[in-house]
Amino acid sequence: MKTIIACLLLPLATSASAEDFRPNIGPDLPSITVKCGEVTILLRQSTQWTPGRIDFRGTPMTTERSAYGTVFRYPETGFIGTAHLENEPEDLQSLSFFLDGKELTTLEATLNGKSFRFVRESKIRRFILTNIIEIKNNRLYETATIKAEVETPLSLVYHFMHAWTPTASELIAGNDDKPDDDIHQPLLDDENVSRLFYINRSVDWLSIYEPNSSQFAVSRILEVPKNTESISTIWNVPNTYRKYYLRGFQNQTVPKDFNGTWRMVTAFGHEDPGKWQPAAKDLAEKLRE
Repeated sequence: MKTIIACLLLPLATSASAEDFRPNIGPDLPSITVKCGEVTILLRQSTQWTPGRIDFRGTPMTTERSAYGTVFRYPETGFIGTAHLENEPEDLQSLSFFLDGKELTTLEATLNGKSFRFVRESKIRRFILTNIIEIKNNRLYETATIKAEVETPLSLVYHFMHAWTPTASELIAGNDDKPDDDIHQPLLDDENVSRLFYINRSVDWLSIYEPNSSQFAVSRILEVPKNTESISTIWNVPNTYRKYYLRGFQNQTVPKDFNGTWRMVTAFGHEDPGKWQPAAKDLAEKLRE
């Protein structure tokens, strides 16, 4: 069963009127917290049921002060999708929740299990968007599928936005076939590096380190559509976040009937500052399996 979503939706330009749907999730829950093993995610109603925070071993690895998921940027309008409600909200179609392989018809504010799967379907103008989040084996899997009903020029699309905590102090990234070309970048709060984008290229994996908890996160790109450019970047905004984006369709036109899927997995570890990079690279290799 697919449960119809609950946000107050403003009409799109082609909509006749606004509709107010509520999923069968209990008495006006503003958010749902899902814990599976060492990984916890927060899903927020205010951002149209997209993630709001990612924790590892009870420690927030990201900040709630941002948008997560997938967002489109139109040349004439700006951003549409996830928490970007300033222009148009998504036309949300359905949500499905599965805990330990069983579909849920009612939800509580906190869910605990060994595995979790969340399927979110929406429309953004003439795009059909499906986002899937899975937690299993202490790994976070994210999938985004876009289907285009018409040819559409875009400024860009961002997938898998992760607003890593502003205390993250370093990043590394690389490609499997070029191990000598890895990126290592300190993440600083200095004014001269404020609002800079780092990496800005296609990579197979990337990792950030959070020194207060001695924890790190590793994300590996598992799938991108053929003949598309998928660029990883981290936006350094001191005291706010070190935000990851997977960027596509920058100043390009998405052809009619395009149907493409992007997939990423994120896992976590704990290591001392002087030893975290080898540990992160080892985990990045394991995520290939």
